[in-house]
Amino acid sequence: MKFTDSPVIQLQVRDSQLSIQQDNGSFHVGTSVWPCSLVLAKFVERWAPSSPTTTTSDNPYYDLLDFHTRRRRAIELGTGCGAAGMTFHLLGLQDIILTDISPVMPALKHNLKRNKPVLGKNMKTSILYWNNKDQIRGVNPPFDVVIAADVVYIEESVGHLVGAMEALVSDDGVILLGYQLRSPEADKLFWEMCEKVFVIEKVPHQDLHPDYAYEETDVYVFRKKKDTNN
Repeated sequence: MKFTDSPVIQLQVRDSQLSIQQDNGSFHVGTSVWPCSLVLAKFVERWAPSSPTTTTSDNPYYDLLDFHTRRRRAIELGTGCGAAGMTFHLLGLQDIILTDISPVMPALKHNLKRNKPVLGKNMKTSILYWNNKDQIRGVNPPFDVVIAADVVYIEESVGHLVGAMEALVSDDGVILLGYQLRSPEADKLFWEMCEKVFVIEKVPHQDLHPDYAYEETDVYVFRKKKDTNN
C-alpha cells in the first residue's frame, strides 16, 4: 500500500494533533477518512470529561462519555484509518480495540505507528469480520462502548453489522454511531433491524461540534432494549 502521495488530515484533539494519512487510490473504503468519523470524534471531544473531577452540571453527556470511571472498555468496528479510535483514546478511553477487515489493517497500523508519539502507546488492533462469531468471541465481549462511523453502505452486510453490535455491547453499554446515508436499501434495512434490538437516540445537531456539524451527517446513541420477559 503506497502512502507517499496520499493526502494527510491534521486533526486537533484538545492539546494534541493527529496526523492521519489516507490511501484514496485503494479499492477499500476503509483506507480513506470519511466525514462521519470526524463528526463523531469532534462530538466526543466537545463533551467528554477531561478528568474524573470535571463538573457535571453543564454537561448533558457526562455519564455517556465518562471514560475515566464509568465507560472504560471499548471496541471500534470498521476503524479504517483510525481517526475516531485514536481520538477516543486521547480523550481518556484507554482500553480500546480497533478492528477492521484484513485488507484495511496496513492503513490502520501505518497511522497508529505514525501517531505513536502523540498516542503514547501501541494501541490494540484485531481483524474482525462482522459475520465471524469466532473473531467476535476472540475480542472478549461485552464492551462498555462500541464505536462505529460510516459503516452502513452495503445492504448485504447490514445483518452482520447489527448482529455484531448486539453481541459486542454490554447490557448497560452504549453504541456511538456516526451516520450518513450511503445506500437507501442498506439504510432502510439497518434502521428496521436496529429498532428491534436497540433504544435509539439521535444527538441534536446543535450538540455536535460547531465546526463539524455537517447537515448530512448525524451521531446516534444506541442502548440495548431491556428484556421484558425476565
